[in-house]
Amino acid sequence: MSSPLTHPVLVLNRLWQAVNVCSVERALTLLFTGHAQVVYQGAGGFNTYSFREWCDFSPELASEEVVNTISFRVPIPRVILLLFFDRLPVKDVKFTRQNVFERDKNTCQYCGIKFDRKDLNIDHVVPRQHGGLTSWTNVVCSCIECNRRKANRTPEQARMRLLRKPKKPRWRPFLEIQFTKTTHHSWRHFLDFAYWNVELGEDS
Repeated sequence: MSSPLTHPVLVLNRLWQAVNVCSVERALTLLFTGHAQVVYQGAGGFNTYSFREWCDFSPELASEEVVNTISFRVPIPRVILLLFFDRLPVKDVKFTRQNVFERDKNTCQYCGIKFDRKDLNIDHVVPRQHGGLTSWTNVVCSCIECNRRKANRTPEQARMRLLRKPKKPRWRPFLEIQFTKTTHHSWRHFLDFAYWNVELGEDS
């Protein structure tokens, strides 16, 4: 059985945007040092509590799990609000085969047919022998037949046309946070809001 200190806590920035997930232990440290407050949904909506206020509030949270210390007990926070951070995290999309397939939606960028990933290759638009780089802007999904037909040529030389010019995808925050058995129901409001309001890339 896992320790309550390892349970996940949703982290909001100062603008109440979901930006991360941390452990209860890390959340309590941020609360104790005054860098965050607990967000708790009561009858009147969402309220925030400092560390001391949260400890004093504990008798009203009999159904919540708690962390016991020598001198007091602390209810496990499910959502915390950072007091001094109002940015969104900067994160690059990893350049992997899986993410190239994801960007191109498992669709051959020459014939436009969607395939199982086992039937797709990664094609260099400008072949490496012609100086083409292995980068987001020079690789696309290609089916085996189109890959064979194009061979060691550019699309123009092979008289083939790309569906769209390859580019580096934007990272879409929040969508990586998935609901699991350990995810608390209080997360849903913030993740649903993030899902509908996050700026999407042009290729979405």
